[in-house]
Amino acid sequence: MSPLPFRRVGIVAKVGSRDAAHTAHELAEWLRRRAIEPALDEATLRANGRHGESPFRSADPCDLVVVLGGDGTLLSVARSLASATPLLGVNLGTLGFLTEINRGELYTAMVRILEGGFNLEERALFDVELERAGGGPLARYRVLNDAVITKSALARIIELTLRVGDDLIARFRADGLIISTPTGSTAYNLSAGGPILNPLLPVAVLTPICPHALAMRPLVVPDRGPIVVRLETQREEVFLTLDGQEGTSLGAGDGVRVTRSAASVQLVRVGSRSFYDNLRGKLRWGGLAGTGEGGGDGGRGGAPE
Repeated sequence: MSPLPFRRVGIVAKVGSRDAAHTAHELAEWLRRRAIEPALDEATLRANGRHGESPFRSADPCDLVVVLGGDGTLLSVARSLASATPLLGVNLGTLGFLTEINRGELYTAMVRILEGGFNLEERALFDVELERAGGGPLARYRVLNDAVITKSALARIIELTLRVGDDLIARFRADGLIISTPTGSTAYNLSAGGPILNPLLPVAVLTPICPHALAMRPLVVPDRGPIVVRLETQREEVFLTLDGQEGTSLGAGDGVRVTRSAASVQLVRVGSRSFYDNLRGKLRWGGLAGTGEGGGDGGRGGAPE
């Protein structure tokens, strides 16, 4: 890409991480020396006693947002960020499948970005609507990885009805169901036996969790039609979890409707590593040793639990 006039850069650090907070303030000073306004998240400003500065907010316009921590922090920022805002993930943990670079690459990458030496990779978001059987208020969520319907640890197997568009797919019994984006295919979906998908595909993955019938296998469907799941089971504890970070309980007759969002996430790519390089290096696909560093900090990130 050609150089862009970077004027304001948002910086979000992993909550509770001294390393992330220190790196955030170091990066902020680096940007100021280049006449670029940094906007740090409120928790990082508060942790360092800097109460007079205007904090970063996801709705505010920024030319770039840098996330310091890992996949969990990136997930939480990505769900609420404006679609057109480039997002750079910096690994500070142990794996980090979604994050682009590690701590040691930060300033080399920032120089390249300010010079226009980067690409943007668009990742789909899913909108999730929860409709209560009793006619309560409609709850709305957004996910980059997955929406998961699952029973509690002590509940019995649950029964779900699954539809895609106008088609009835199945009424089945299982411990739950994972509805995953292509980006989330390497997260909980993979742990549950679902397929790995190229993150740029326009599809969704439907993966039953421990189905009662062995014929109930993961299914890949186009993401253009609504995916609707209804809980048929009475008197069991069942939960809807979004990206492993938000959630609510479900009752009998409640429906979950998933569609591709009009919004998307624009991930900054500055290196030559591809999705398949990450499979080999970080997930040891094909038996190769890991080569990446960085980032599991909750929310199931982009690698199997």
